[in-house]
Amino acid sequence: MSTLRFKVVEEAFCKKPLEVPQPSKRPSEYFGEMVFNNEKMLRYLPGDVYRKLTDTIENGGVLDRSIADAVAEGMKRWAIEMKATHYTHWFSPLTEGTAEKHDAFIEPNGRGGVIEEFTGKLLVQQEPDASSFPSGGIRNTFEARGYSAWDPSSPAFIVDDTLYIPTIFVAYTGEALDYKAPLLKALRAVNKAATDVCHYFNPDVKKVYSYLGWEQEYFLVDEGLYAARPDLLLTGRTLMGHESSKNQQLEDHYFGAIPPRVQQFMKDLEIEAFKLGIPVKTRHNEVAPNQFELAPVFEECNLANDHNMLIMALMRKIARRHGFRVLLHEKPFKGINGSGKHNNWSLGTDTGIGLYSPGKTDNDNLRFVTFIVNTLEAVYHHNGLLKASIASASNAHRLGANEAPPAIISSFIGAQLSKVLDHIENSNNDDLASFSKKHGMKMDIPNIPELLIDNTDRNRTSPFAFTGNRFEFRAVGSQANCASAMIVLNTAVAEQLTKFKKAVDEKIAAGTEKTAAILEVLRDEIKDSKPIHFEGNGYSDEWVAEAKRRGLDCESSVPLMYDSYLQPDSIKMYEDMGVMTKKELEARNEVKWETYTKKVQIESRVLGDLSMSMIVPTAKQYQTKLVDNVYKLKQLLPADKFNESAKKDLEIIDKISGHISYIEERVHDMVEARKVANHIEGNRARAIAYHDTVAPMFDEIRYHIDKLELMVSDQMWQLPKYRELLFIR
Repeated sequence: MSTLRFKVVEEAFCKKPLEVPQPSKRPSEYFGEMVFNNEKMLRYLPGDVYRKLTDTIENGGVLDRSIADAVAEGMKRWAIEMKATHYTHWFSPLTEGTAEKHDAFIEPNGRGGVIEEFTGKLLVQQEPDASSFPSGGIRNTFEARGYSAWDPSSPAFIVDDTLYIPTIFVAYTGEALDYKAPLLKALRAVNKAATDVCHYFNPDVKKVYSYLGWEQEYFLVDEGLYAARPDLLLTGRTLMGHESSKNQQLEDHYFGAIPPRVQQFMKDLEIEAFKLGIPVKTRHNEVAPNQFELAPVFEECNLANDHNMLIMALMRKIARRHGFRVLLHEKPFKGINGSGKHNNWSLGTDTGIGLYSPGKTDNDNLRFVTFIVNTLEAVYHHNGLLKASIASASNAHRLGANEAPPAIISSFIGAQLSKVLDHIENSNNDDLASFSKKHGMKMDIPNIPELLIDNTDRNRTSPFAFTGNRFEFRAVGSQANCASAMIVLNTAVAEQLTKFKKAVDEKIAAGTEKTAAILEVLRDEIKDSKPIHFEGNGYSDEWVAEAKRRGLDCESSVPLMYDSYLQPDSIKMYEDMGVMTKKELEARNEVKWETYTKKVQIESRVLGDLSMSMIVPTAKQYQTKLVDNVYKLKQLLPADKFNESAKKDLEIIDKISGHISYIEERVHDMVEARKVANHIEGNRARAIAYHDTVAPMFDEIRYHIDKLELMVSDQMWQLPKYRELLFIR
């Protein structure tokens, strides 16, 4: 009997919500209190230093290192007043998390004591060991030097007793070893390209911002049950487990009442998030049992990305306070919804105009259509690269299953916008269609006001959907760094807008009137990008065949998806836009292939270990009990009654033998396949081998384990089951 399993289940069901002390202030009064934001800079920095620093932040200029000491002194005074004792450069290496090394604010005073000190040199750059982070071959293990450099556009903040300073991370030879450096370059590229195009419509525009609003989905499981599932503990997902009789089929969890324990966790998380300036606004139950979501207000893309990395770390820490573990794996449970991180993306100007919002004049609507069409064109030409940006060993389990978008990039834009683009494609230059923002829908129900209906419906199967004033990239994985997708998207749009402006300027130079020139180029782009438009069911087999006919990337192997990064047009785009070099792209792909291999390798080892050390012995133990029961029946009963009574047990014994034999054989085959793959030279070839020969055995082995779960006595089964993992209240 598995006493551990029953004990942790009992403890989980008996847990009461942890009461969270509520702040005496309103959120608006303590929002950002742990952030060195504009208000703190104004208070702690000399006036001239404040002006120079804010000019650097707002206009993207080069940081004046002469002010670094004054900024560091002001930042240190504020941090010490907030009880901070350490500081760290906080960056995002080419892993799924962040990195930090804490140093104290102390220096020897020469008299046997110490003084609190923090200089501009320490603020601006540090020297972490670059050899110990993934570099894809850019750095040898004996070449350790790398630099982290302060990003002033993302404010410093305090967590516990440490001042966190957001930074980029680069090699001694200058190549980016992180996500932030190329993201900042991509944002610079789209700013320049979009600003140039905006001047066709409004010469006053000086800057274009890229905005991001992420929606973070996640699961919560009881900490005791989590600890009793080695597969969850080591891989983030359940490698075995039969689905519960009740899961999400009644759709009763979605937007349902939030369980009290979860509500307390959410309150605690929101309080900490508000202190750190993260504007989390929405919380709710998601579709699957024990699945939830939080979402913030839109922010500038770089800051939003930092906030998402920070919120994931906060979630993990605060969940443990409440006896939970957060699961950010894209598919922790088979047969129910996985978790994504929808990236709502848009562009806006310093004049307050959203570039994906229609206006009241023909000029406004032409600007709106211009940015819509160029975005669609960018997504069309780099659809394979966009898919590669969200591809991973874990996200592969989610895409195309249980409401997640399929692994083919297409764009839903809605009936109204489709009509507008069709109209422009087939119209004269002087005939520009209008585009209404919203229209009314009267409800014939007493006391119910008129509803304002958005200009597009939603298509839940579309990976890249236009949703009114923004695009929603729904294929991003729950545990992913948003920067991976945002680097590709912003760079691709920057490249396309640059091409668009060049084409329009050439027509104007040849004597075509500006509006006519814009419409002529748009007309060609509308025709060219038509293959990316898809309004139907992305899950259908017909769509896969249609997507292939349209020339869209339909690759389903994650290691092969990464090849898109090294296609000539991808390399040219990144280099032309000044975002990454060919060498950096090659290095990142090496990291991606190696990471994929290691993840599948770990899952294979865990699955083999659990199969042979827990599942098979438990099944054999139960089988022995059945054999013993049959033997005793034979001693006690006459032959005719024995045959009748023992028939069912004999059938179960035979079935258990079949499942055990298959598991043992396939685990052996999986181990041998792993040995062969491990000897293959080259990260790409090794990753492909793991994808083709090792990973396919997981579901085959799991099928037989899950069958045994239904047959073996519940008292003997050692692993917590789905019905226990997914319904903790």
